[in-house]
Amino acid sequence: MQEIIEKLLILQDCDRKISRVTQELAHIGPERESLKAKAASTQTALDAAKLRVKQIESERKQRDLEIEGKKAQIEKYLNQQLLTRKNEEYKALTHEIEMAKEVIFKIEDAEIVLMEQAEVAQKNVVTATAEAAAAKKLVDDQIGQLNQREENLKKEFTELTAGRAQLAAAVDESTRNRYERIFKSKGENAVVGVEHSACGGCHMKLPTQIVTNCRAQGEIITCPNCGRILYFTRDMILKAAD
Repeated sequence: MQEIIEKLLILQDCDRKISRVTQELAHIGPERESLKAKAASTQTALDAAKLRVKQIESERKQRDLEIEGKKAQIEKYLNQQLLTRKNEEYKALTHEIEMAKEVIFKIEDAEIVLMEQAEVAQKNVVTATAEAAAAKKLVDDQIGQLNQREENLKKEFTELTAGRAQLAAAVDESTRNRYERIFKSKGENAVVGVEHSACGGCHMKLPTQIVTNCRAQGEIITCPNCGRILYFTRDMILKAAD
């Protein structure tokens, strides 16, 4: 095979590896943020569960204050009954006392419901705490692996780019510039083989003269359809497929 083609194929292989490493590195940041968000969601759930416990406790304290207030009213009405000599006032105070007691009963019923809710809320906190701890450990481990992978990829990228500089220097500037333009526009297949008399990149049938020139390996030949650089080796199938 023409020496320049061999150099281009080696350079292309290096560029493909660099492209792969670059893409992997680009995905690490979002992947790391996704893992952090996953851990944050379980922590948010735990915070919400704890907040619910505090809300219930606050509501119970408020109910206790309401009960104490009603008891104080009852005590006041009882004292007033002892002082009054009027039957109507006595009955009115008795009515107020009964009304206050009814309110107390309703508040106590509400407190029973709150106690049940508090029990459920406490269980939710226990569950959420375990889930948050497990998620944090898992995410920390995964992020640790991700950081190590990132470090390895950066090292590989440095080595590849250093090696590429040497490979690129071995190709004349004109050919190298042409190759790099094609690689940039066509993706990772800038230098492709001829198979069944067709371009290995766009798969269009090639003119006979183009195939002949590729076999001769006398110069750089490009596909008239897609512009990719072509090469041909003896193990490739020359005859067009039916």
